[in-house]
Amino acid sequence: MKLLATTLLVLLFNFTFAQVTFKVNNFSKDYYGKIFIADTSEVFSKGWVAIYDTKSQKQIIKVTAEELALSLHDGKALANIKQLPYGEQSSIMYEDYNFDGIKDFAIEDGQNSCYHGPSFKIYLATKNGFKFSPEFTALAQNYCGMFQVDYKTKKISVMTKSGCCWHQFSEFIVENNKPKVVKIVEEDQMEYPYNNYSEENWDGKKMVLTSKRTINLDEDGIKTILSFTVDKKQKRVVLFNINDRTLNYALIDKNDEVEFSYPINTVYQNPDFTLDKKNNTVTFKNKDVVYTIYDNNDSIGITINTGEKTYNWIGNSTTKKGKLTDITTTQLDNVVVN
Repeated sequence: MKLLATTLLVLLFNFTFAQVTFKVNNFSKDYYGKIFIADTSEVFSKGWVAIYDTKSQKQIIKVTAEELALSLHDGKALANIKQLPYGEQSSIMYEDYNFDGIKDFAIEDGQNSCYHGPSFKIYLATKNGFKFSPEFTALAQNYCGMFQVDYKTKKISVMTKSGCCWHQFSEFIVENNKPKVVKIVEEDQMEYPYNNYSEENWDGKKMVLTSKRTINLDEDGIKTILSFTVDKKQKRVVLFNINDRTLNYALIDKNDEVEFSYPINTVYQNPDFTLDKKNNTVTFKNKDVVYTIYDNNDSIGITINTGEKTYNWIGNSTTKKGKLTDITTTQLDNVVVN
C-alpha cells in the first residue's frame, strides 16, 4: 500500500510539473524550431526557443525566456500565427521584416510588451547568417506585441495604449536596414469629455505635428446648461456640468475644436466659479484674466478682462440654448453662489 501511494505521488508530480520540448517545422524547408517549456502546469513558464538548420542540424539561434506562453493546435506548436494586437502570437515567426525579399526571424523572449504581452527578438537574414537587430527588436518590445508588416506599402505598424482611453499608432519605413518612424497618431480621451488627437508626419526633413481638441457634449453624464454663439468671433460658448458635480466652460471654434476650456485641470480647485444671482452672471479667473458670462433678458455674452483691457463678446441671442439660472437647479461642488 505504501509503495502504491509513493508511485501515485511520483506520477502526479511528473504529470503536474512536466517539462516538454516541442518541435516546430511548419514554416520552412531550410529551418525548424524547438520550444522548451519547463513547467506545463503554469500559464507562463521558463523556457527557450531555438532555430536549427535542417541540412546541418546545427543550432543557429537560441533565445531564453523567463515567461513563455504556448498555444497548441492539435497538440502541435505552430509558427507564424500573428493575431494582432491581442490574439495568439507564435513563439516563432519567419517573415521578411526589412523588405529585402529574404525572410527573417522573430523569436519570443517573454512577456515584455505592453500589458504583459508577448515580446520578441528580431534576427535579420544576412549573407553570413542571421544577425540580431536591436532596432527592429525595440519595435517588438516597446509596444503591444509583435508589429504588423505591410508588404504593399513597405511599412511597419505598431500600437500601444494605456487603459481604455489613450492609444498611440505609429508607422515606420526601413532606411539603411533600420526602421524609421514616419507617422505617429495619438488618441487621448483621458480628460473626459474632451478628445485630444495629435498626428506627427515626416515631411522629408522633420516630423510635423498637428493636433486638435474636441468635446462630446452628448456623453453620458454631461448636461449643457447654457450655450450661444459669438458671431463676430465665429465661436461658441458652452457652460456644462459633469455628473451633476462640477461646472465647466468651453470655447469652441468654427471647426468644432475646443480653443479654451476651464477648469484647466480635470481636478478642480473649489471654487472655480462664482454665480451672481442678482446680476445673473458667472465669473471665473484663469491666471490674471477674468471671464464673466452674462445672461439677461435683452442680452447675452461674455466679457474678458485682462487687467489692461476689457473685451465684450456679444452673443447671438437667437442661438441661445438653456439659461444661466439653471446652474442653481443642481448643487455643484465648484460653484459659489452670491
